Amino acid sequence: MTTRRRFTADFKAKVALEALRGDRTIQEIAARHKVHPNQVSTWKRQAMDKRAWRGVLERRRARRPGP
Repeated sequence: MTTRRRFTADFKAKVALEALRGDRTIQEIAARHKVHPNQVSTWKRQAMDKRAWRGVLERRRARRPGP
C-alpha cells in the first residue's frame, strides 16, 4: 500500500495559476503534473476564492479612514 502524496503550497499555487491562465485544459495540466484533474480543479477554485476574498479585504481597507 502506498502513502498519500503531499503537495507543497508552492506546487499547488503553480498548478492553480497554470489552470487560471487557460492556456491548457485541466486534463493536460493534470497529466503534466501527474495529479488527478479533480485536484487541479479544486486548487483552481480555491485560488479563485482566496483571490476574490483578498480583493474584498483590500477594498475595505481602502475605504477605512487613516489614523
